[in-house]
Amino acid sequence: MSPEFILGIGQETLKVTLFVSAPMLIAGLIAGVLVSIFQAVTQIQEMTLTFVPKILAVIAALLFFAPWMLRLMIDFTTQIFTQIPLYVK
Repeated sequence: MSPEFILGIGQETLKVTLFVSAPMLIAGLIAGVLVSIFQAVTQIQEMTLTFVPKILAVIAALLFFAPWMLRLMIDFTTQIFTQIPLYVK
């Protein structure tokens, strides 16, 4: 195994990890910004107000993007397992 091969696997792993986590992170970010704007406009500074919309947004994103994320992880795992003979050389 060459260093380039190891770096390629690491790079692909990081890419898949970012793609899988991005929908939930972006949904939480958008929900957080919207709640912050709402709090600034209404001057309601309740700390617990931010948690429920963020949790609901993350759950909705998880449910909506679950098939795509699962397909991405299955494809990556299949690719890793099919390349095992290359790793042993």
